[in-house]
Amino acid sequence: MIRVGTRGSALALAQAEWVGSRLGVDYELVRVEAAGPVGDKSRWVSELERALLADEADVAVHSAKDVPAELADGLELVAIPARQDPRDAICGASSLSALASGARVGTSSLRRAAQIRAFRDDLSVVEVRGNVDTRLRKLASGACDALVLAVAGLARLGRLDAVDGILDEFVPAAGQGALALEARPGRVAVSGLVDDEATACVTAERQLTRALGASCNTPVGAFARVVGDGVLELTGWVGRADGSAWVRDVLRGPAPELGGAVAERLLSVGAAELLS
Repeated sequence: MIRVGTRGSALALAQAEWVGSRLGVDYELVRVEAAGPVGDKSRWVSELERALLADEADVAVHSAKDVPAELADGLELVAIPARQDPRDAICGASSLSALASGARVGTSSLRRAAQIRAFRDDLSVVEVRGNVDTRLRKLASGACDALVLAVAGLARLGRLDAVDGILDEFVPAAGQGALALEARPGRVAVSGLVDDEATACVTAERQLTRALGASCNTPVGAFARVVGDGVLELTGWVGRADGSAWVRDVLRGPAPELGGAVAERLLSVGAAELLS
């Protein structure tokens, strides 16, 4: 029996069930609770890591975008499965350009808020929190005119019907659309869940954010895709929270060095000042 650690939200449970059903052995879900600020997703990672180290769970399932650059001592990411669509979706409108001036766009993500403001500084960004269903209900009730959510989360919950458009102009968060399995080395056999392409891409994205000193709570985007044998294309985006200034870079190269190279290029044109 493998104990799979997870948050208790509908999305987290759906992700954990997806992983558990592919382990090839019996499993049970171990739900954790976390204290701390509502918007601080790192508290969930920390609590799942505590459960792993306390031998209350054998493997933890995270949304890769929530996992900080540094893991707790004695733990490692043991698998990154095949990735879902990493893009951002807009609900309630077909695009940002279709919205009237002054329209309210809901999000709880600092990166999304910064990118909304960078592309349409005449829109009003409003904070909308809660699980996916809660946010969609707030959109339906008129709390905002449009809502930005991850395509992957909507897909995993069977709510792609809520997608009215795709924001291809946005650079997703590092690891968006991917899951990350964390465990003590050698504790569980999960090699069947490792996807080489997703692993290479998410690793490059995490290297970029690490080199920038960024976290899941900073306005930074990082997205990699495979363009050849051992070659990735990595896009990085760093902006001010108010959208007033931003830098973006795209570079192709070998996977192991690409994250650091793009970070260096972004820093050379002022990324550190934007993040400060």
